[in-house]
Amino acid sequence: QVQLVESGGGLVQAGGSLRLSCAASGNIFTINTMRWYRQPLGKERELVAAVTSGGVTNYADSVKGRFTISRDDGKNTVYLQMNGLKPEDTAVYYCSADLVLTLSRSHTYRYWGQGTQVTVSS
Repeated sequence: QVQLVESGGGLVQAGGSLRLSCAASGNIFTINTMRWYRQPLGKERELVAAVTSGGVTNYADSVKGRFTISRDDGKNTVYLQMNGLKPEDTAVYYCSADLVLTLSRSHTYRYWGQGTQVTVSS
């Protein structure tokens, strides 16, 4: 069974930092693009950052210069380092990963984590 497990959310004051982690486990052959999304209460989910298997990254304009996405393929883990947090960064953060499974190498499947709450107080 494949799963993505997130950790690292919490409550922080404005200007503070948090580091989110998302570890993939199961019968994974390879991991392609990994992403972080967020969904503020009552709003739609939005893409925050992405990193390809080759290490190419891209970010939402709202987080450029403050957030850094990275991955450790040896641990099947993606990270989101969040610095200079603002109250408007408050949301549930979700990771996703495009996976090729060991038993189904001709397809790519997108899996999601369960979400982790990030709250930034002013």
